[in-house]
Amino acid sequence: MYEKKIPKDFSCGFTVLMEIIGGKWKSYLLFLINNGVRRPSDLHRMVPTATPRVLNLQLKELEFHGIIYKKIYAELPPHVEYYLTAFGESLLPVINAMDEWGTGYKDEFQQLMQKKQEVGV
Repeated sequence: MYEKKIPKDFSCGFTVLMEIIGGKWKSYLLFLINNGVRRPSDLHRMVPTATPRVLNLQLKELEFHGIIYKKIYAELPPHVEYYLTAFGESLLPVINAMDEWGTGYKDEFQQLMQKKQEVGV
């Protein structure tokens, strides 16, 4: 993984959280994996706007942090599935709260986006 020249300060719990799930797709990947989407090709299909490279990188980072684990099946053709670890499952209340907030805000957000398109911003 890329190491920044200026070390990050992880003295705040929120900075730790953002390091772990702060990537553009990480929280959504965790949501999908928890809901049964486990194969890389299925994850890529569920997030078509993200490149496979970005999704693979974020999956590797989640695996590095111990949030998910990768199970490789030794069969022909070989395939891979991702699962949440016990540590990853401890993030589910946070992920579910994010989903509930997004669902509650969805109508207002869609109105704002429609207004934005009408104005042409």
